[in-house]
Amino acid sequence: MRTTIDIPEDLLIEAQDYLGYKSKTDTIIFSLRELIRKKNIEHLKSLAGNLELKIDISKSRRRSENK
Repeated sequence: MRTTIDIPEDLLIEAQDYLGYKSKTDTIIFSLRELIRKKNIEHLKSLAGNLELKIDISKSRRRSENK
């Protein structure tokens, strides 16, 4: 998809230098993917302690009698 957007040149150049990309497109794609990945991680962390799992740990650790 082609889109025209105004991005401060100094910001894009700094991001390119920091990430090591020569392409503006690669810099923006990587940055967007990284933002989404970090937000997904934050969401998963927010679920910690909020899920109720009904697992019998001692039962799940027992080995099967049929070998």
